[in-house]
Amino acid sequence: MDIFLIDAIGPFFRDYTRQRINWSKIPFQHLKTDPVQRRPQFDQIARDMELFAKRVSSVGYNAVSLDDVTHLAPDEWLEAEINATIKIFQQEFLKLFDILHSQGLRIYLTMDILSFTPMLKSMIGTSVAKALQFLKRQLTTIFTTFDVVDGIIFRIGECDGNDVKGDFKSELFLRNASEVNRLIRELLPLFEACNRTLILRTWTIGAYRIGDFIWHHDTTAKVLKGINSPQFILSMKYGESDFFRYLPLNKHFFKFKVRKIIELQARREYEGCGEYPSFIGWDYHQYVQQLKSAENMAGISVWCQTGGWVPFNRLTYLEPLGIWNELNSYVSLKIFKYGWSVEEAVRSFCAEINCPDSSAMLELLKLNDRVIKNLLYIKEVAQQKLFFRRIRIPPLLTVYWNNIFINHSARILLLSLVENPEKTLREAMQALQEIRRMKEIAGDLGLPAEDLQYMEDTFTILVLARRFYFLPDSDEERVKIKKAKHRYKKHYPKTFRPRYRIKTNYDPTPLNIKQVRMLFRFALRGKRGYRIVDYLFTLHLLGACYRLLVWINPKLIPKFARKHAMGIGTVFR
Repeated sequence: MDIFLIDAIGPFFRDYTRQRINWSKIPFQHLKTDPVQRRPQFDQIARDMELFAKRVSSVGYNAVSLDDVTHLAPDEWLEAEINATIKIFQQEFLKLFDILHSQGLRIYLTMDILSFTPMLKSMIGTSVAKALQFLKRQLTTIFTTFDVVDGIIFRIGECDGNDVKGDFKSELFLRNASEVNRLIRELLPLFEACNRTLILRTWTIGAYRIGDFIWHHDTTAKVLKGINSPQFILSMKYGESDFFRYLPLNKHFFKFKVRKIIELQARREYEGCGEYPSFIGWDYHQYVQQLKSAENMAGISVWCQTGGWVPFNRLTYLEPLGIWNELNSYVSLKIFKYGWSVEEAVRSFCAEINCPDSSAMLELLKLNDRVIKNLLYIKEVAQQKLFFRRIRIPPLLTVYWNNIFINHSARILLLSLVENPEKTLREAMQALQEIRRMKEIAGDLGLPAEDLQYMEDTFTILVLARRFYFLPDSDEERVKIKKAKHRYKKHYPKTFRPRYRIKTNYDPTPLNIKQVRMLFRFALRGKRGYRIVDYLFTLHLLGACYRLLVWINPKLIPKFARKHAMGIGTVFR
């Protein structure tokens, strides 16, 4: 491995005060372009970028990812006022690139295929040929303007969420493996001629025929057909879904001989985003051991800030409260780059932060590992391999980003999947006791014990939720949840620190457990391969049924599912 990449978007979120932040890319609409406001903002970004660059390079990272090509390349097919804004961004980013380059960091720019303005949309429409024409001009501009840019990271399977505002909005443009293959084959010669690297991410969220790119062998094989270039790298998340626990290493690392990068997440977007510890060292060390037999591993890509639509706003490497994300970033780098054990990496980190007792820190982290796996996740559910249409069902079902769902639908769903509820309840109660021990250790070590208190208060809600899921429904349990929710909101007002949203709804669901299990047997599968029923119904007709349902009454789909991020409707495309 020779690429040790970490995202560098944190400096752009300083003083970004939205209640819910889209952490998937730099908020360009927040950046100032008028002369008066622009200078102090970009000067602060530069100071933060210098601090970030010095700290990550001292750890051992040698490259950064940064958004994005779209906002740095003017073009004749773009509106004049947008080109003017882009030229301002070019000036400012040149300074930032110099800062990063001075610390020995390679620079990789991200880009979605494809980001549109109204004028660009009218010029390209749905033509892949015109899109390629535009992209070749765009990339040529980047390569000639920024000689320190080492490569481009393509994302083809996800686009901007419903909340994204600004000059550009990305769309899912490529719909099948053949179109992606054409894109790579036609753009690669430009990268080869300019000695730059094209990194293609396999991340997809289930839309269109390319939606299973992340896990389906045949789709990936079609994308990679005829591609054999030292300038090409395939970038894959470690599992067949998003950054969750309980996911085995993606088999594609072993089945394809192209150069590959493994994507890791230090700021765990589904596990608190660093508001409390969520240590991943031992999980990642298992991946290290397994990857010893994988060919052509080019490196790692660690997300220390990127990911999620959440209010949690700690900035990694830029403030003391980023310590839990910095710990994950540090350990990930050391075990992958140098082959250290988790214990060696943790002891070294303790020495870096002057932690007096590394053995106690290791005890805290081992407890933390169990708590996350046994209480945030429901182990019996998380261990099941389930597929729906072109996606692998996430192992975490009742907590999503900063939302905790307590309702009858969740109850029926879990009762349909869990055969030993008594065990899950025991695991939850034990985990709560382990958090209290973690809090004691953190206090002794001078670590932020208030984060462990926050974890205990939040996870107490999860214990009550689990009681609601698996014990007989009663007014007593509902009252306990209501009182705990009130205490939680009072203790953590929005002006104090971001908190989880506890979404309760006790309206009865129209389906019982038996009916849900029958539905699951029809709609879900335990294997990657598609069944006849999938080809006949779930992959095609079900999508049409969903669109008809939304057309008849959009409110039948919960607002969270309709409006959050890209919306659940994306899965049915």
